[in-house]
Amino acid sequence: MFTMVPIFIMIVFVLVIGGIIFSIVKYFKNSTAPKETTYARVVAKRIDVRHHTNHHNHDGVGHTSNSSRTYYYITLEFDNGTRKEYVDVKNLYGLVVEGDTGYAAVQGDWIVAFERNSNINSSI
Repeated sequence: MFTMVPIFIMIVFVLVIGGIIFSIVKYFKNSTAPKETTYARVVAKRIDVRHHTNHHNHDGVGHTSNSSRTYYYITLEFDNGTRKEYVDVKNLYGLVVEGDTGYAAVQGDWIVAFERNSNINSSI
């Protein structure tokens, strides 16, 4: 059993370091991707709330801390019919409504701007 503990610790260490490296690479990929602006329609909005609980034991007294992070996603549909979901990194979630059309600026997996189409056709 004592020979398994160092192996288990090493596996956990490699997984944690691997996760950190993956996150850094993904961030770098998105931040260095070219910005592309294209005409699109907002077809869906989604929120993902992730909770995390830490259990601490300081001086024999157990403490629990909770935290959460909310991720916002906007799905766009393009003229050719394809759809793609983007992470909202510029707080656009509350500014767009499903059905909005306009020019979307995307950078990698991020949506960084959305300029709503100002042509409103009214049939009154």
